[in-house]
Amino acid sequence: MNETLPELLKHINTGVYVIGVSDGEQRHAFTAAWVMQVSFNPPLLAISINPHNYSYQLLQSGGVCSVNVLSQQQMAIAEHFGRNDLSDKMAGFVWQQDWTGAPVLSAGLAYFDCRVSHYADAGDHKIAFCQVLAAKKLRDGKPMLYVQTGEMDGGSQLYKKGLNGHKP
Repeated sequence: MNETLPELLKHINTGVYVIGVSDGEQRHAFTAAWVMQVSFNPPLLAISINPHNYSYQLLQSGGVCSVNVLSQQQMAIAEHFGRNDLSDKMAGFVWQQDWTGAPVLSAGLAYFDCRVSHYADAGDHKIAFCQVLAAKKLRDGKPMLYVQTGEMDGGSQLYKKGLNGHKP
């Protein structure tokens, strides 16, 4: 067995989500795989986000987001919101809102409506710690796992060489 770091990291189970962000006037959404619960009281989720993306600017200015759980049959939605070359990613999808006003993807399995508590640096990303203010199951289904997305995100090209015999 001679797996590379990107292949091995996909063995850490994580789901695939669409994160909806809003600053009150502007809305946007992006695909994320690095999301996890980090506290029971208060209920907090940690979301990893690239600080160079437009969504990060909206998250900072608006301070709210939704975490929308995708099903195993929603690969096309994951791919759509993972793109950075679309002028209006939100078009063609049905959206709703809950307590914070962040856009909630109606097609998801479930959602968590959140307010940002604080941020932390994490290498080339930022971690947004978000307090869950509302949550709802929308339909039955099995959540999509990051390992099921293959090379959809092009992640293997983003790692600096540092393991498996390569110098950092």
